[in-house]
Amino acid sequence: MKTNWLIIGAGLSGATLAERLASEGNQKVVVVDRRNHIAGNAWDESNEHGILDHVYGPHIFHTKNSEVWNYLSNFTEWRTYFHKVLGSIDGSLVPLPFNFNTIEQLFPSALADRLISSLLADYGYGSRVPILSLLQTQSKDLQFLAEFVYEKVFEKYSLKQWGIRPENMSSSVSARVPVLASRDDRYFQDPYQAIPKQGYGAMVKNMLNHKNIHILLGAEWADVRGEISYDCLAFTGPIDEFFDFRHGPLPYRTLRFERETFATASVQNAAVVNYPNEYDFTRRTEVKKITGQNHEASTVISEFPGEHIPGQTIPYYPVQTRENRILYMKYRADAALLKPKTVFLGRLAEYMYYDMDHAVARALRTFKNIQSGLDPVEGLES
Repeated sequence: MKTNWLIIGAGLSGATLAERLASEGNQKVVVVDRRNHIAGNAWDESNEHGILDHVYGPHIFHTKNSEVWNYLSNFTEWRTYFHKVLGSIDGSLVPLPFNFNTIEQLFPSALADRLISSLLADYGYGSRVPILSLLQTQSKDLQFLAEFVYEKVFEKYSLKQWGIRPENMSSSVSARVPVLASRDDRYFQDPYQAIPKQGYGAMVKNMLNHKNIHILLGAEWADVRGEISYDCLAFTGPIDEFFDFRHGPLPYRTLRFERETFATASVQNAAVVNYPNEYDFTRRTEVKKITGQNHEASTVISEFPGEHIPGQTIPYYPVQTRENRILYMKYRADAALLKPKTVFLGRLAEYMYYDMDHAVARALRTFKNIQSGLDPVEGLES
C-alpha cells in the first residue's frame, strides 16, 4: 500500500490532521490505531443496558477558540451543555471550583461575607485565582481561605490523581483548580460548551469519512509500517514508546473505571461528584447527565487513578514536572533528527496536558504549516 501520509492514532489529533490533509490537501492518508475503534479516549458507545457510555471517562467539550468550534461543527450537531461539578467537602456536596456559592455554603455568614469582600477587593469580580497563587496572599482572611481550599479540595485530590505533591506539578496543571470571584458555578467559563449530539465516536467517524482516508483498526503501527510506503509520518502515541524507551519511560498516569448501573433515572445531583478526601477514587460520573440521553436506568462511573505501566495500562495524563519535561526534551531532540521528518502531535506525543480543543487547534495549525511549506511544528509552543 502506498500513501502520502501515515498517521498513527485515530484520536482527535490524528483525525483532525487526517481530515485536513485529505480534504484540503488532497493527500492520500492511512490512519492506523491499535484499538478496534476510532476517536481515542473520547470514544463513546452504548453499554449492555443501552446507555451511551464514555468508555474512557467523561469528556466535556469546551473552548474559547471559534476556529476550533466552527471546524468541529462541520461534523456534528451539538447539545448545549454547561458542566457542573460537586465536591464532597466536610460532609457536604458543594459547587466546584470554589466560588461565592461554595463559600456561603461552608462558612458562617459573617466569615463568608468577609471572604467574599476580600476576594472582590484584591482580585476583582469574575477573576479566576489559581490556588497556589492565592496561597501567596498577604490577606489573613484570604490566607485562611487558600489554606482551606488547598487542604480540602486540592492537596489530597492531586495526590490521588497524580501521585505527587501539588507543588511539584507544572503550573499549567495547578491553574486548573482556581477560586472564582463570582457566583458562576459552571466548571468551565468558555463561550463554547457542548457535547456532540450523536456522540464523539459519530463526530470522528464523520471527520474520517473521506475517499482519501483509509483506516486500519486493531493494528500495531510497527507491524504494518513495513507494508505501507509513505512520504510522511504523523505519530500521536507516546513519544517514548516510539523510540523504544531509549532514555527511559516517561511517567504517565492511567485510570481504572468501575461501573454500576442503577434502575433509576437519576443517581446523583450533578454529572460529576469529586471526592478529594474520601475513598480511593477521585470522582463519580453519571454519564447520562452529560449526554442528555432519556433512559429509565443510569450508569455511574467511579474513577481510580494509578501509575501507568507501559505495555500493561493505557496512558492518560503526562505527569508534568520539571524533571519529566527534561526527559521529554531528550526524545524531542531525537525526533528532530528523523528523516523524513516525523510529526509528533497530541497529548502523549508532545507530553502536554491538552484539552480536546487544544489538540484540535494544534492539529489545525500543524496542517497550515504543512500547506505553507513550513516546519510542521513551527510556531507551536514547546
